[in-house]
Amino acid sequence: MIGISKLYCGTVEPSDALRYGRDSKKLPSHLLQFSKDKKPVVVWNMTRRCNLKCVHCYAHAKDIEFQNELTTEQGKELIDDLAEFGAPVILFSGGEPTIRKDLPELADYARSKGMRAVISTNGTLIDEKMAKVLKDIGLSYVGISLDGVRETNDKFRGMPGAYDAALSGLRNCQREGIKVGLRFTINKKNVADIPAIFDLIEEEKIPRVCFYHLVYAGRGSKLVEEDLTHEESRKTLDLIMDRTKELHEKGMPLEVLTVDNHCDGPYVYFRLLKENPERAKDVYDLLMMNQGNSTGIGIGCVSWDGSVHADQFWRHYSFGNVKERKFSEIWTDTSNELMAGLKNRKPLIKANADRCAKCKWFDICNGNFRVRAEAVYDNVWADDPACYLTKEEIGYSEEK
Repeated sequence: MIGISKLYCGTVEPSDALRYGRDSKKLPSHLLQFSKDKKPVVVWNMTRRCNLKCVHCYAHAKDIEFQNELTTEQGKELIDDLAEFGAPVILFSGGEPTIRKDLPELADYARSKGMRAVISTNGTLIDEKMAKVLKDIGLSYVGISLDGVRETNDKFRGMPGAYDAALSGLRNCQREGIKVGLRFTINKKNVADIPAIFDLIEEEKIPRVCFYHLVYAGRGSKLVEEDLTHEESRKTLDLIMDRTKELHEKGMPLEVLTVDNHCDGPYVYFRLLKENPERAKDVYDLLMMNQGNSTGIGIGCVSWDGSVHADQFWRHYSFGNVKERKFSEIWTDTSNELMAGLKNRKPLIKANADRCAKCKWFDICNGNFRVRAEAVYDNVWADDPACYLTKEEIGYSEEK
């Protein structure tokens, strides 16, 4: 994650993270990306079932019963292990997690073990009763996916009325005092809706939004041609920074993040070099703390059937299953070649990539997204094709 509001608008200083010693168990959620121990935030795709048919779904979710999902007791065993391992956050996702009747029980159990529990949902099933239940659990955050305003979102989600239902779910959460935020996956068909999303954020007083770059996985693997061009990506980041700054200047310091493309960090830095060189120095320090892409390090995933993945987009490769071995054992087992490579990727990328091998920002982006490199080049350690920095910006002709 790249905190646009933190970096560009100065809502967090380097010293804020240092005050907590940068231990992930002590850091508040808005500083977690700066932790030094990088204990994994774990996404548990607790069900594959979903009431929508999103065109970019990485889980190939469907509205049918799946027989191989972890039981409630197996879920509690997973949570016990994660809590003992020191994972600071468990993110309940899907499919659609609110479809599972034991979501409240499991989220409450995670909280009782000292973990922060958050959910990622399409929001359409959060009625007033469900919102009260989520409030009683003490969830840290509810992220609701909107991929455009009404017509765009409903087409993207494969269901008429999905936008209005999601907005109703968001409002129900807000009435209960639950922190909510929007999740927006950027592509050619919805990028024009970003200004309207910022308008919605202002109207509804939504405190957080995450803009996700497209990842070529699951049903999203068919959307490579729908990804933005490099120039479009740059313009979109400028737009996001501009609108974030406007809201901050209006006295609405919302949290804005971009996700799944770590060259956003240097891009913010380049802009600040022109606008506020002193602030740029602080931003460089924060980017170094962030350490870039954290797949297989600070982010992990467990599927509905217990399979362990490097992150939620690596469903085609499993390191093992929590029904057979604890997550903590699987996660720290570097006898697996891919797991070892992700945890120490620099030599492998340097040996296989072109741009990354010459890039002076490697330690800040950590090679960006490996699953995109694999999808396009059939090589996990090749360049990330979504990196939009120019040769001049990455220092192609400079001595390191």
